[in-house]
Amino acid sequence: MTSPARMRPQHPATHRVTDLTATFSLVADTLDPALAVTGVTVSSGDVAPGDLFVAVPGLKVHGATYAPQAVAAGAVAVVTDTAGAALVRDAGLTVPVLLTDDPRAVSGPLAAHVHGHPGKDLVTVGVTGTNGKTTTTYFVDAALRAAHAVTAVLGTVELRVGDDAVESPRTTVEAPALQAILALARERGAGAVAMEVSSHALALGRVRGLTFDVVGFTNLQRDHLDFHGDMEGYFRDKARLFDPEQARRGVVVVDDEWGRRLASSAQIPVETVATHVDDPHAADADWAVVTADIGLDGVGSSFVLRGPDGTEHAAASPLPGLVNVSNAALAIVLAHAAGVDLAVAVDAVAHAHEIPGRMERVVERGDGWPLCLVDYAHTPDALVLALEAVRPITPGRLILVFGSDGDRDQGKRPIMGQIAARLADVLVVTDENPRSEDPATIRAAILEGVRAERPSGADVHEATSRAQAIRDALALATDQDTVIVTGKGHEPTQEIAGVFHRYNDRDVYLAARAERSHARAEQHA
Repeated sequence: MTSPARMRPQHPATHRVTDLTATFSLVADTLDPALAVTGVTVSSGDVAPGDLFVAVPGLKVHGATYAPQAVAAGAVAVVTDTAGAALVRDAGLTVPVLLTDDPRAVSGPLAAHVHGHPGKDLVTVGVTGTNGKTTTTYFVDAALRAAHAVTAVLGTVELRVGDDAVESPRTTVEAPALQAILALARERGAGAVAMEVSSHALALGRVRGLTFDVVGFTNLQRDHLDFHGDMEGYFRDKARLFDPEQARRGVVVVDDEWGRRLASSAQIPVETVATHVDDPHAADADWAVVTADIGLDGVGSSFVLRGPDGTEHAAASPLPGLVNVSNAALAIVLAHAAGVDLAVAVDAVAHAHEIPGRMERVVERGDGWPLCLVDYAHTPDALVLALEAVRPITPGRLILVFGSDGDRDQGKRPIMGQIAARLADVLVVTDENPRSEDPATIRAAILEGVRAERPSGADVHEATSRAQAIRDALALATDQDTVIVTGKGHEPTQEIAGVFHRYNDRDVYLAARAERSHARAEQHA
């Protein structure tokens, strides 16, 4: 596979457009009874011959503006609203236009119908929350793979069906793309799917048309307030995943007030998980972590999970830190709720493979090198958890390379700076994804928070290049130190002034190590 747009079943079913208009109450002029479709898309760039192109209104441009490109690529009809229909006709197109009041809302159910509701033939697990979605989803996938010969995992890092994977364009793909991937998974014999479900996806209806077997909630922390407005709006959108039309049952971590609120208000059956040892709420939870040891080797953590019947189960996370105890505990309960034997789930999660950009150990400590880590932590709470997880395995100084995104929640920037100055020894402030903002302005907001916590500015550095920031950190470090680069994790690009540049933190570490090894070899030649 080379593109998410091509993650479609090889043998799609054919549906007459007249049948679709009747099923979904689409209004159309006279249609050719023989006109048929084999796919659905909301992206003109992803159109395959025989598709329905669903043109949705956007914040700045209506999707119908791109109808000419969609038709040229093979779209046989356009589903849109009245404003979109006018744009289609103004463009001189003669393809059938099918009218609906809310084309975005209908796109998921329409695609599910066209692909034969593939989600009904798969065990489907969805994970939402601010921090830990990716890690928990991979842990769940590890458990599902222990019970199913073929699985799919869909999320921030990749879209993978069996052994085939492509880079993911976003945490949760658009509804028609999701249904096509599920249909491909079914065609390839997959038995289960684990996927991340973002708050944006829930607000924009990207998982409409799919009712999950089990859904999980990790936590709710400050993030995406530029989109949701405030924490109440953020919570409301996350809670959509626990509506009866969206999921059959849920598992909720109740370590924070939002989790407890969700567990008490959800309209589907919910199991609760408490993962903070000695939390007063743990006694009331269905599942609870009763002991936890993050380990001194920094590789993993062990813990004991109490089940609803009072039985205690020895378990482990392959990643360090208490946050990953929480992720692993949730994953075990989710997988068990999805039909995996509990002992099998516990063992599979303990032996899950490394997750790209999540506490990823890129260079091990020794031979003059510090321990070099990459972690996706990009929210205040995630940064705290990452630094607290690394501190116990750092004999020397904790060196942090970090920044903050442009065109996103500006209020968290000084907060991130304060946290970094409090919990790390050496800071290198640099760029993350500036997008359309001036990178210097973003860094200045972070440094304002740094100075509030560390007025002297001691051991605080600024770098205008992210790659140079990592090299600067390595130059400062000894083999007793730990260098952790946060904010981008697995991401393969950096967006600057609207341009995506190929970039990955891990690659910079490895390039620096190769250069140093080459220089040493030349010295001894």
